[in-house]
Amino acid sequence: MTGAGLHLHLDPQGGVAGDMFTAALLDARPDLTARVMADIAAVLPPEAGQALLERVVRTGITSAHFRLVPGTAPARKGAETTWLAMDQLLEGAATAPGTARHARAILRRLAVAESAIHGIPLERVHFHEIADWDALMDVTAAGSLLAALEGATFSLSPLPLGGGQVRTAHGLLSVPAPATQKLLEGYVWHDDGISGERVTPTGAAIVAHLTQGQHPQRRPSGRMIATGYGAGTREMKGVPNVLRVTVFKGDADGFDEDRVAMLVCDVDDMTGEEIATAAAHLRALPGVVDLALLALQGKKGRPATRFELLVTPEAEEAALQALFVQTSTLGIRRMAVRRAVLARGLAEGEGGLPGKWARRPDGTVTGKIEADALAALPTLAARRRAAQWAPGDD
Repeated sequence: MTGAGLHLHLDPQGGVAGDMFTAALLDARPDLTARVMADIAAVLPPEAGQALLERVVRTGITSAHFRLVPGTAPARKGAETTWLAMDQLLEGAATAPGTARHARAILRRLAVAESAIHGIPLERVHFHEIADWDALMDVTAAGSLLAALEGATFSLSPLPLGGGQVRTAHGLLSVPAPATQKLLEGYVWHDDGISGERVTPTGAAIVAHLTQGQHPQRRPSGRMIATGYGAGTREMKGVPNVLRVTVFKGDADGFDEDRVAMLVCDVDDMTGEEIATAAAHLRALPGVVDLALLALQGKKGRPATRFELLVTPEAEEAALQALFVQTSTLGIRRMAVRRAVLARGLAEGEGGLPGKWARRPDGTVTGKIEADALAALPTLAARRRAAQWAPGDD
């Protein structure tokens, strides 16, 4: 896993778009350029055009700029613009290992958001602005980079809100576009007073995928080994229109340290059904790292349940309010907690099943297939056999 031990922090000074993400990462990791270009060539027909990585200057910052030089192919339309057609195109392309899996996951996130916005089944989703060749190129390139950096972790500074309107196939829509808002609910935004579309739907889908729907802002301790700048297409006054990525390598002790908030309360007057429902709501909150339910004996010998909630620091206040709303507690203990955290991530395990891996301080990599992927197996013995996975160190 070539990204194991690496952490990438994204600073969306100008914003986030698919081309900016690719350019920033290739600026920081030029050794991945050949892989990305080969994957794009495997997905796009020659007549669609040629991917170009060039150097530009944005408000005094020399940056990489990634774009498609158009060819003779007409714009995609009709059935070609459906999520199903684009998903099948990615699935059938002869790309490097892992590229299609990540690219399809990014595209699916966007399709799910569009499905919810328009109130239609996923299979009927048509893309408009992102259906053309350049957007397909961006999704493929992002998938190639994330596959090449499998095992890396990511964090993200607050996103620029932008303002005004953007022209779409559905007419003029307020910025951020509805799909962008849907994809990045729960993320932290800020208004720097500069209008325009600052985060595109493709950029939002990439961010949501690499952060798994959360908004980790913490930059871990470690050695800074590279920085890359990806330029957007327009000039902006006062702010460089770039996405900056900073690459850190973890400390040599084999684990990182972070800080989370712990919220604890005990209840003795809720039924089992009420406790289960409350736990489900709490686990679904943005920023929740873990929730444990502990059985104990409370005052007057009553059986009680303890809620122990771990949340990221920026999510503490919202989680505190939710804990009061979802349970019958009248008081919550809150404290800051330090955690030792191994380098870990998601990967494709045996038989193509999704799995989790972790790198131990002695250098070994351990893995486990996700339990949900094994649920259909008929016996405990079969599930245990299928769960065994020894990921390689690549």
